Amino acid sequence: MKKTAMAKVINRFEIENILKETTPDTLIEYIEEAFTSYSSGLAVVPPVGTLSFNSPPGDMHIKYGYIQGDSYYVVKIASGFYENPLLGLSSSNGLNLVFNQKTGVLETILLDEGLLTDIRTAVAGAIVSKYLAPKKVEAIGIMGSGIQARWQLEYLKSVVDCKKVFVWGRSDEKLQAYKKDMTNKGFDIVTTRDSRLIGRKCNLIISSTPSTSPILFEEDLQKGVHITAVGADTIGKQELDLTILEKANLIVLDSKKQCQVHGEIHKAFQKNLLEKQRLVELGEIISSGGYSRRDEDITIADLTGIATQDIQISKFILERTSKRE
Repeated sequence: MKKTAMAKVINRFEIENILKETTPDTLIEYIEEAFTSYSSGLAVVPPVGTLSFNSPPGDMHIKYGYIQGDSYYVVKIASGFYENPLLGLSSSNGLNLVFNQKTGVLETILLDEGLLTDIRTAVAGAIVSKYLAPKKVEAIGIMGSGIQARWQLEYLKSVVDCKKVFVWGRSDEKLQAYKKDMTNKGFDIVTTRDSRLIGRKCNLIISSTPSTSPILFEEDLQKGVHITAVGADTIGKQELDLTILEKANLIVLDSKKQCQVHGEIHKAFQKNLLEKQRLVELGEIISSGGYSRRDEDITIADLTGIATQDIQISKFILERTSKRE
């Protein structure tokens, strides 16, 4: 008789409790390994599966892969439907499926409703700032007022000592809600509907919108600024004016292959505008111990989200669940 086993389901409530007991430093350690394993060639990661929707606007990604020698392989399904808040729903959703790498048996379903994708993306943003942020951050700029804009700032405080924050968004109502939420977490929040103000006031900027046209422009930027772009994860999305990419001293990518297809750089890459730029993967930066930043350098990180991040954060939840039991 064949053996059968039912996959264990870990729901969002359980995952939230585990995360509440976790320090940002612990998650940073796990996600740093996601980038170094990818850049060192230890990971097997096929191309991303994508579905895009127009009415209502949204997209769905399937990211999957494994790290050689690990116990598991992971298939992650994540969606973003940007009008959901009007319905009282979260704009992000999804789940992670964790399979035994030796047998292919589905062992665990992490029914996180998109939370783990949000968290691992925010932790990646903190890792980028850990290695690339200016020595003295005068003000933080946040492009966007949604879920990821909150998480990015939440995890950034573990690596950057700055409470002054300028936030840009298209909705006054959402901006005021953001200000209330993040003020309660100890930040000094200034909101604006003028996207150019972010470049003029901030030397550390995080853009986390689904924009399909530039919202940051080179002529507004300070010398020595660092920008982390996390919004462009599908073909057609773009948050940065191409001139910013052309003039950057360093562009850091989570995956060269993936970013060239649908990252922030994909339009500039197709137009051969990045031939003189230094393109380096984040895993390489981490492995080498960082980047020797000059005061005037403009640096950019293009984060599209790679499967090894989903693998590592899934592994983290499984390990913590096992310890609890």
